[in-house]
Amino acid sequence: MLLDGENWRAVLRGFRSEAWRLETLPRYTVPQEAEELAAFRAGKRVDPRAYSSPYTEDLKRLRREGKKKGRVHIVTRPLSEYLRFEFSRYYAPHVAAGEDIRILDVTDRDNPLPGVQDFWLFDRSRVVLMRYREDGTQIGRETYDDDPAPFLEHQRIAVAESVPFLEYAGE
Repeated sequence: MLLDGENWRAVLRGFRSEAWRLETLPRYTVPQEAEELAAFRAGKRVDPRAYSSPYTEDLKRLRREGKKKGRVHIVTRPLSEYLRFEFSRYYAPHVAAGEDIRILDVTDRDNPLPGVQDFWLFDRSRVVLMRYREDGTQIGRETYDDDPAPFLEHQRIAVAESVPFLEYAGE
């Protein structure tokens, strides 16, 4: 099933205990981020402890409710401009708000998840595959209706092979 609009928002809001994501791309083209990316390019930075957005407020709410949200991003150095932007503008404030963000740097080692595409895993049972063009533009999301076991294994490997974002960023 393809997920768009309200159906996608319902999936993102409807998990019971855990939402987890694997990110594999060096760049995501997100039109809503254009202004923030321009500010980053102009040298403007945010204080992760003071930053607030609907997303960070939602992360705090989820934490209060005992729910977890996390992700692992597979990267190589040198980091793309987009990753440097994402790390400073989103990851640092999201970690401060309670998201468990981890980095799997495969610069000097084999990628333990070769060929695995971006996906979300909800409550360790529901998988949503994320589809992107080569330039990082999202072109779709679809529910994966088969056994989630391979994705649970991808998550296990990604978490075991990665480090917490703040450790990776040297904070």
